[in-house]
Amino acid sequence: MHSKQTGFTLIEMLVVLAIIGLLASLVGPRLFSKVDTSKVQTAQTQVKMLKGALQTLRLDIGRFPTQSEGLAILTTSPTSDDIRAKWKGPYLDEALPADPWGNPYQYTVQSGSVKPFALYSFGADGKAGGEGIDADVGDLPDR
Repeated sequence: MHSKQTGFTLIEMLVVLAIIGLLASLVGPRLFSKVDTSKVQTAQTQVKMLKGALQTLRLDIGRFPTQSEGLAILTTSPTSDDIRAKWKGPYLDEALPADPWGNPYQYTVQSGSVKPFALYSFGADGKAGGEGIDADVGDLPDR
C-alpha cells in the first residue's frame, strides 16, 4: 500500500502569500491614518487636562504661571516663598506629559489678549504651523 501525503504545493503557498500581501496593502494605510488621528485627539485631550490644572493653580495662587515658570509649576513647588505658601500642588497626578509625538507642550503667556495664555503642541512634525497631522494642536496663540 502506498500512503499518499497531502500538502500544499509551492505555487499554492505563493498565491496565498500574494493574496495576504494585497489585503495588507489595502488595510494598512487605513489603520495608520487612524493612529495619526488618535494622536491628534490625545493631544487635544491632554491640552484640556493641562488647562484644567492651570485653572486650579490660578485659583490657589491668584494668577497663571509666568513664562519662566511655565508648566513645571504644575508639578514642582515654586521657589518664591510667597507663592509657595499658596501653592497646593502638585496639580497633576503624574509627571508633566509630553505630547503624543514625544515633544513638550508649548506654554506662552499672552499679554494684551483675551486669552491669558496659549497651550498647544506643534503636531507630528514638531515645528510651528503645518497642515494635517503636522498642524499645531490645542489652544493656539493669537497671531
